[in-house]
Amino acid sequence: MSMNKTDAQVSQQTSTPDSALKRLNMFVGKWNTAGQIKESPFGPAGKLIGTDTYEWLAGGFFLIHRVDVRMGDQKNESIEMIGCDASSNTYPMHSFDSQGNTTVMKANVTDNTWTFTGEAMRFTGVFSHDGKSISGNWEYLGDDSKWHHWMDVKLTKAE
Repeated sequence: MSMNKTDAQVSQQTSTPDSALKRLNMFVGKWNTAGQIKESPFGPAGKLIGTDTYEWLAGGFFLIHRVDVRMGDQKNESIEMIGCDASSNTYPMHSFDSQGNTTVMKANVTDNTWTFTGEAMRFTGVFSHDGKSISGNWEYLGDDSKWHHWMDVKLTKAE
């Protein structure tokens, strides 16, 4: 694959990551994930259990998020790259999973509350005051153009 001059200019970054990326440090580490899934167009009600791991890619420009969970009777693994868009004050997220799906979302943060929003799903989660857990819920956009509760999750920092 060859890059023209414009591609090279677009892909060049400054040598220092944006300071807004430091907000993502609260995610770094391994988390035990558990939750309850509600019946939805995606499948029956069930339990969610697994791990989420966050680590910085060398250079500090992107946070790597690895997911290894069982949702009901289905195993799902994914990898996600999280960056920072200083111009919109958001955190773009691109994920790829073991079922062949790709998802693009954007995260926003207010105090200890993070909202991850995609085209048809969103997550709202709150960090505990000690930073050792995140509790939240996922919603999906239904055919009726309304958001519907999909699952409750809690991530607890592994010791």
